[in-house]
Amino acid sequence: MATSSSHAPPQDLERATSYAPIPEGPPRQQPPPPRSTKKLYASILFSSFLLLSLLVLINNNNNQLEPSPLASSPARPLTEQPSRGAVQGVSEKGSRRVGGVELSFAWTNVMLSWQRTAYHFQPQRNWMNDPNGPLYHKGWYHLFYQYNADAAVWGNITWGHAVSKDLIHWLHLPFAMVPDQWYDINGVWTGSATILPDGRIIMLYTGDTNDVVQVQCLAYPANLSDPLLIDWVKDPSNPVLTPPPGIGSKDFRDPTTAWLSPGGDRWRITIGSKVNTTGISMVYETEDFVKYELLDGYLHEVAGTGMWECIDFYPVSVTAENGLDTSVNGAGVKHVMKASLDDDKNDYYAIGTYDPIANKWTPDNPVLDVGIGLRYDYGKYYASKTFYDQNTQRRILWGWIRETDAEELDILKGWSCVQSIPRTVVFDKKTGSNLLQWPVEEVEKLRSHTSVDFNGVKLGPGSIVPIKVDSPSQLDIIASFEVDKDAIFETGANETESSYDCPTSGGAASRGKLGPFGIIVLADDGLSESTPIYFYIVKGANGTTETHFCADELRSSKAADVDKIVYGSTVPVLHGEKLSIRSLVDHSIVESFAQGGRTVISSRIYPTAANGSSGRVFLFNNATGVSVTASIKIWKMDSADIRPFPFDQQQL
Repeated sequence: MATSSSHAPPQDLERATSYAPIPEGPPRQQPPPPRSTKKLYASILFSSFLLLSLLVLINNNNNQLEPSPLASSPARPLTEQPSRGAVQGVSEKGSRRVGGVELSFAWTNVMLSWQRTAYHFQPQRNWMNDPNGPLYHKGWYHLFYQYNADAAVWGNITWGHAVSKDLIHWLHLPFAMVPDQWYDINGVWTGSATILPDGRIIMLYTGDTNDVVQVQCLAYPANLSDPLLIDWVKDPSNPVLTPPPGIGSKDFRDPTTAWLSPGGDRWRITIGSKVNTTGISMVYETEDFVKYELLDGYLHEVAGTGMWECIDFYPVSVTAENGLDTSVNGAGVKHVMKASLDDDKNDYYAIGTYDPIANKWTPDNPVLDVGIGLRYDYGKYYASKTFYDQNTQRRILWGWIRETDAEELDILKGWSCVQSIPRTVVFDKKTGSNLLQWPVEEVEKLRSHTSVDFNGVKLGPGSIVPIKVDSPSQLDIIASFEVDKDAIFETGANETESSYDCPTSGGAASRGKLGPFGIIVLADDGLSESTPIYFYIVKGANGTTETHFCADELRSSKAADVDKIVYGSTVPVLHGEKLSIRSLVDHSIVESFAQGGRTVISSRIYPTAANGSSGRVFLFNNATGVSVTASIKIWKMDSADIRPFPFDQQQL
């Protein structure tokens, strides 16, 4: 382990598709005396060699670079794709298809095999989507999920089932429920679990009938004394709910976990739908989960947001760090309303106040209402579901992360989609306006015993520093950045953009006075492929600054058969806070958390050169007018043990 302070050799990232340096960059600075030894010297030597090897001729007349021969090809245009799911009335599940008849890149088995994650949950093969009914029972965490046992594309939706002692290592169990009744023959769709005070477990889920009508169904474990909950019974009263008047037969799905009514003798659930283009949340009340009463009005509605899927509704404490059971309400409690928007396939949430007497939830800030404000994740993340972990008093969040490559590639691989690393969810008491999401602490058990550490690394404008790490495909990275405050103060509002937007910014190659700067993951030696995760600061006319957190996929792969997008949004930064990033790198997925989880981005990455042992990590500062001091700590991550349950063994 090395702890060092260094000035990086200058390398300019200005608008270069391969991050080629410009010769007239800032003069090279001599590093201060190192606090440690070999690792830092090796890093500096490697960086110098990298710069010499990458020098190219440029035409800088208009501050533009000529296209580099190493530039990655753009994503090919989409062609007509087979619709998967939309006909049945759920969000589109088809993946992108490439233009032309064949794939444009010569993918190898080694490349495709590398893409499979090592410590994210996924089945052994085939398609997976929404997480369903997560719960904790008799020492085991249970995860159910939408699964196609027949292919690596959506269809024949069954409930897969896995159990874990720690949310990281998983054992696959037999299917919990299959589409075998008239009311769910077209799919056992998304549902939620409720644990009653006497320990009984209620599972409500959406079934798609033989007439393609969405109905709500009831199931429960056949044997509550079984810690594995292997066998499930569908209630003979099914379906227990059908679409009410005024609601479309394909617009009635995804019941939530139930919570107690004010009298404490009845239970309430909410189900998403739409009226014209207004997203709505309907509330039903029940005593026995078989007979229901639809309450007047809506729990909430937002015009123009379209169909609300996979609604989640739960309390958060504004004073304590622990999570809350779904039925908790009262002083010191806010309620989170989350909806997955069918129109744009993103998960939006808002924080507000729940009045159970009036059956109304009101957002604290109407500007940040559901569907028009905050998102759980600004990358590829959808159909999420939380549960209350009564074992550790945590609110834990699961989310579905789909593929962004061509469907043909998923079929070649034989699998498609992963679940996110489970995240804890708490109210951000410092800002009072957002949630904090953070990987569950159990994932840290996968960290190597030693880490790579560098502190006080000086990054001048246009500089980049390689960080030597083993196994760059499986990493846990924590980095912090201190920006030269004097430079920010001296920067006039007219010297930075009046506004900035990650998706339309052009990525990390587009330079500004105060950004971008951050880390680069899954890069090759020549930076022909790279994925920067970075901050970008904009200074307004009134002198205030706004910080953006972005993930740039534009040069993540040379292949044209994958999506390449810049994701991101603003992130609140309070006075005196350093800028911080935590990134979990696991082969083709990178989950990144800014400022302790105020803003999160999940990226799917499909490199052709920057995979395996050839992958690299860098610190960089591509701003033109500010220096940054960085510190970074990197752990290699072991693989999780995810396999079929060993029924032939007496004990695990």
